Amino acid sequence: MASRKKEDATENVLELFRTAASLPDEQIDLVEGALLIAQGEYATLDRAVYRLRVEEMSREAREVCSNRSGVGAGVQTGIPTGQRLAQLSQLFSARWGFHGNLEDYYDPRNSFLNDVLDRRTGIPITLSLVYIEVGRRAGMSLVGVGMPGHFLVGSADRSDIYVDAFSGGALLTREDCAARLRQLQPGVVFRPEFLDPVGPRQILTRMLSNLLDIYLRTERFPKALSALEMILCLQPDEPGWLRRRALVHYQLKNYSRAIADLEQYMERAPEDADREDAVKQLKLLHHLRGMVN
Repeated sequence: MASRKKEDATENVLELFRTAASLPDEQIDLVEGALLIAQGEYATLDRAVYRLRVEEMSREAREVCSNRSGVGAGVQTGIPTGQRLAQLSQLFSARWGFHGNLEDYYDPRNSFLNDVLDRRTGIPITLSLVYIEVGRRAGMSLVGVGMPGHFLVGSADRSDIYVDAFSGGALLTREDCAARLRQLQPGVVFRPEFLDPVGPRQILTRMLSNLLDIYLRTERFPKALSALEMILCLQPDEPGWLRRRALVHYQLKNYSRAIADLEQYMERAPEDADREDAVKQLKLLHHLRGMVN
C-alpha cells in the first residue's frame, strides 16, 4: 500500500511538472519548476514554504538595493547595474551565507532547491537560480548564462558583467569568464556564444541532466528514470533522451519499454551516427524479452 501511494505521488508530481513544462519558455516559473524537481525526491515537500522563502529574500534585496533617492521598491534607475549586483552579491554571500559546495560537489542535494535554501550551499546552476530569481523579484533584469562546465548569472542591462554565484557572487568581466573556462575546461576553446543567455527550459533541463549523471554514475536507475521523464517533458522533440531512457529501462529489466523507446528513437533520428549501435541494442532487447517470456 505504501509503495502504491509513493507511485501515485510520483505520478502526480510528474503531471504537475509536465503542465509547467508545456508553457512557452518565457512563462515557465523557474522556482516552481525547480521545486517540482525537488518534490520528485521529497514527496511531502511543501513548495509554498520555499516560494515564500524566496519572496522574503527578495523583499530584503529590494530594501538594500533600492535607488539612492528612496523611490519605491523595485524602481532601480538610481543605482548603476554593477553597484546593484555588488549589493545583491554581498547579501547573497555575507548575509545569507550562500556558497559553493566544494566538499561534496556531487551530492544530489546540491540540485534540489529546498536543500539549497535550507543548507545555503549548492552547485553553480542552483545557486545561480536562487540569485536570479531573488534579483528578478527585487526589480533586476537577470538571466542565466549556460557556460560549459560552470553556470553563471548575466544582466540584461549590461552585456559586460557576469556573476559567479558559486564563488560568493563574484562579479566577472567577459575576460574573467574566459579565464574561468580555461581553468575548469582546459580543452575547451572559449567562444562568445558561451555567454549567451539561456531560458528556463534549458536551465531546468541542465539541472535534471546533472542529477541524471549522478544517478547513472551511482547506479540509482529508478531515480535516473524519474529524471529522464522530467527531461522529456521539457524536451519532447529531442530523440537522444529516448535512447538514454531505453538504456535505463534496460538496466531495470523493463525490456518492452526499452524496445518501444529505442524504436521511437530510431524512427525519429534515422541519420544518427549511433544508429548501428542502436540496431544491435534493439536485437539484444528482443532476445532478452523473449527469454523472460
